[in-house]
Amino acid sequence: MADPRGFLKTRQRELPTDRPVDVRIMDWREVHAHRAGNPDDLAMVTRQAGRCMDCGIPFCHNGCPLGNVVPDWNDLVWRGQWADASDRLHMTNNFPEFTGRLCPAPCETSCVLGINAPPITIKNVEVTIVDEAFDRGLVQPQLPQWMTGKTVAIVGSGPAGLAAAQQLTRSGHTVAVYERDDRPGGLLRYGIPEFKMEKRHIDRRLALMATEGTRFHNGVAVGTEVTGQQLRDRYDAVVLAVGSTVPRDLPVPGRDAGGVLQAMQYLVPANRAALGEVLPGQPVATGKDVVVIGGGDTGADCVGTAIRQGARSVTQLEIMPRPPQERPATQPWPTYPMLYRVASAHEEGGERVYAVSTQEVLADEDGQVRALRLVEVELTDGRFQPVEGSVHEIPAQLVLLAMGFTGPERGSLLDQLGVDLTERGTVARDDEFATNVPGVFVAGDAGRGQSLIVWAIAEGRSAAAAVDAYLSGLTELPSPIRASTGALRA
Repeated sequence: MADPRGFLKTRQRELPTDRPVDVRIMDWREVHAHRAGNPDDLAMVTRQAGRCMDCGIPFCHNGCPLGNVVPDWNDLVWRGQWADASDRLHMTNNFPEFTGRLCPAPCETSCVLGINAPPITIKNVEVTIVDEAFDRGLVQPQLPQWMTGKTVAIVGSGPAGLAAAQQLTRSGHTVAVYERDDRPGGLLRYGIPEFKMEKRHIDRRLALMATEGTRFHNGVAVGTEVTGQQLRDRYDAVVLAVGSTVPRDLPVPGRDAGGVLQAMQYLVPANRAALGEVLPGQPVATGKDVVVIGGGDTGADCVGTAIRQGARSVTQLEIMPRPPQERPATQPWPTYPMLYRVASAHEEGGERVYAVSTQEVLADEDGQVRALRLVEVELTDGRFQPVEGSVHEIPAQLVLLAMGFTGPERGSLLDQLGVDLTERGTVARDDEFATNVPGVFVAGDAGRGQSLIVWAIAEGRSAAAAVDAYLSGLTELPSPIRASTGALRA
């Protein structure tokens, strides 16, 4: 283990100091200042790694869908063995630079130390390992030792598609990734704001993947420019990693008013503009009262973006009551609890309003949104009931719907392939990620439904193992989860 008395000597969590609010809202750079090679930061991370107890049953393994062997790389960090720590981390996680910035860290809520003390800063240790590894030149392309002669098409370049592509390329298959946007990355690139993860991290990893042999076809809309049948004819296997991109809508009177947008209609052009693109007609929050409906991560991304664009006010609405500060008895360790969490965007301004429901969108004489009519609600017998006398209006000239996603887009590609869908609208698959169509597999949110980036990577890795076994008769690739249950494999 690391320091046998570390959890006694260092009792508190330590994290790097974020960039000051009044500074960071003036640009689009990352909020969290990870400084590779900084002695003070490395000393802090080493102390935190030393708090790891090397538990007899390390529940952090189970808390992480990837099965990251956290105690192993904590020990290596504490000993200053950064190359070995990077190898151990990459053994289970293809993209720790993504998860170390974007994952909500279910591993930390299942940390055994967290039963009666603040858990280890696992996520910060993780991102420090990978940043140090890149800075020291320790992350190198892993070229396949031989080629199998088999070909695989992967549709979608989000975390699931990229993880599957990297695993299959390293196994010697010829892999082509198709992405309808102009650059790979999926929602990692254009859905996640720069202030949460700068896109240089994606580009750095993609350059390594291209060196390893993965081929990227950008700006290709599979289903129109290339049909599903053409993919099946050309490739030995096809992996659908198209994500869950159909947004949940708001069925209330006035929904069609101008200025009421789905979150991605706002975030994607905002993220493109932050990267230097000029977008005529881009919806902006400058000088407006902005209301974000939805209390999740996407909603927080809208809040941070609106603040940087100079919104007059920002209000985030959530139909659920405000979560508790401490873990409730109904959500005991090591489960992931629903707690009141403050994202970096919430530190920057705006108001969060809980237990309210939107009754109507009110428009001005030009058909543009001017206000929302809200009602307070309370949860009774599993249903939201309006509170009498609580109807009120709030001003809004820009309303952003961040209420989640319901599944992959229906239509051309899925119809052309003839894959079955579940009642939830996701692509049906068996335990081995195979659809009803021979040679066609599905990974990530397209099959699982909207979920976390860490689940997407785990699904991509597991689907790659299933595809490898389908093409080769056997596989040595790790498969951390089963498709039907989402349970960790033994």
